Amino acid sequence: MKPKRLRADVLAGLTTSFALLPECIAFALVAHLNPLMGLYGAFIICTLTALFGGRPGMVSGAAGSMAVVIVALVVQHGVQYLLATVLLGGLIMLAFGLLRLGKLVRMVPHPVMLGFVNGLAIVIALAQLEHFKSGEAWLSGAPLYMMIGLVALTMAIVYLMPRLTRAVPPALVAILGVGLAVYLLGLPTRTLGDMARIAGGLPGFALPDIPWSPETLRIIVPYAILMAVVGLLETLLTLNLTDEITESRGYPDRECVALGAANMVSGVFGGMGGCAMIGQTVINLSSGGRGRLSGAVAGGMILLFVLFLSPLIERIPLAALVGVMFVVSQQTFAWASLRVLNKVPLNDVLVIIAVTVITVFTDLAIAVLCGIIIAALNFAWQHARELYADSHVEADGSKLYLLHGTLFFASTTPFLNQFDPANDPSVVTVDCRHLSFVDYSAIAALKTLRERYTKAGKQLRVLYLSERCKKLLKRASEHHD
Repeated sequence: MKPKRLRADVLAGLTTSFALLPECIAFALVAHLNPLMGLYGAFIICTLTALFGGRPGMVSGAAGSMAVVIVALVVQHGVQYLLATVLLGGLIMLAFGLLRLGKLVRMVPHPVMLGFVNGLAIVIALAQLEHFKSGEAWLSGAPLYMMIGLVALTMAIVYLMPRLTRAVPPALVAILGVGLAVYLLGLPTRTLGDMARIAGGLPGFALPDIPWSPETLRIIVPYAILMAVVGLLETLLTLNLTDEITESRGYPDRECVALGAANMVSGVFGGMGGCAMIGQTVINLSSGGRGRLSGAVAGGMILLFVLFLSPLIERIPLAALVGVMFVVSQQTFAWASLRVLNKVPLNDVLVIIAVTVITVFTDLAIAVLCGIIIAALNFAWQHARELYADSHVEADGSKLYLLHGTLFFASTTPFLNQFDPANDPSVVTVDCRHLSFVDYSAIAALKTLRERYTKAGKQLRVLYLSERCKKLLKRASEHHD
C-alpha cells in the first residue's frame, strides 16, 4: 500500500472512531444497556467487517436502528437474552450471505434508495437534538448559547478546512480543535464524560447465561429475525451508497457473511448487535478512507479509548461531535432528489417522500418494505395499462387479433375486454408473437377467452405462443391447438 493511501486510511479511521463513540454510547443508553456494551460491539463489528467484509471503506458498528428493535426485549427479559438474540441474529445474517441472497438488494428501486438516504439524514440530525437537552428540559440561557456557538464553530471548521488543506480530515481537526479550545479556555459545556464513563477492560468470552429451551427460543427468535432484517437492509443499502460514492463495486454476499460472523462474536463477548452505519461511513469516505485499514483503525481506536485513553476522550465536548454529525446529515441527504422532483414521474416522487417520512417516523425496514410495495404496485399498474390489440378482418372472412404487451394478473381484464365473442365472425385467430405470458393468471385468462368463444359457437385459434407460455400451459394441464 502506498504511504499516502496508508496515511489517508489511518487518519480517516481516527476521525471515524471519534464519530462512532457518542453514537454507540447513545444507542446503548437508548436500549437500556451499559455503554461499554455499545463500545465493545462497535470495536468487534467495525474491525471484523472492515477486515473480512465485501466493501472496504464502509463502517459498521452498534447501530441505532438495531438498538430501537431490542429495547422491549432488554426491558422485559434482561441483557443475557439480548446477547443470545445478537448471536442468533448473526447466524441468520451469516446464512443469508452463504445462500447468496445479497443480490436481493437489486429489488430496491432507486426512488426507495433516495427516500432511505433522505430519511436517515433527517434521523441523524434529529438524534443530535437530544444533546440540546438537560434531562427532559431543553437547555436555555448561557449553556444553550455556548452549545450553539461550539456546534457552529465545529461546522465552520469542517466546511472551511478543505480550502486550506486536504492533508488531514476536516472533521478530525474540528473535533480536536474545539476540544482543545474548550479545555484551554475552561469553557463550561457538556463533554462525552457527562454521557457515560467509558473506561473498562478487555471484553471477555462468555456464552449467554440463559436456559436454552424452546421457551427461550420462542422469546428471542422474533427479535433475532427483526434484528437480522433491519441489519441486512441497512447494510446492503449503505453498501449500494458506498458503491455510488466511490464508483467501485462491493460484494454484498461477502459483506452479509462478515456481518453475521461479527455479530455472533459480539454476542459471545458481551457486545451489542450492529450493522453498517451510514453517517460514520460518510465521514470515513469524506475523510479519505477507502481501504480496509480505515475501518480496522476505527474499530481498534474504540478499544484503545476504552482501555487507555478514556480520561482524554471523556473531555471531548459533545458540541464538537454534534456539529460533525450535523455536517454528516447534510452530506448524507440526497439534495439532488429535490431538484428532480418536477422532472421524474409523480409516482416516483410519492415513493421518495413516502419512504423518507416512514423512515423518520417508524423504522428503516418498514420504510423500505413500503417503498418496494408501492413501486411494485405502480409497476404492475403501468404494465397493465400498456396491453392493447390491433384487429382486422382477413380476406377469408375470419378475424385476426394481433396482441401487444404483457399478460399477467393485473392485465387480464384489459386483455379480455379487447375481444367481442358475440359479434366476431365464426373463425377468430389470436396472434401472440408480441404478447408475454407471465403467470398463472395469464393462462387462466386464455382459458376464459377460449370458453367464451366456444360458448358462442365459434372457433378460436391461438398462434405463436412462446416456449415459456407453452410450458406454462402444459404445467396447467391445458390442451391447445
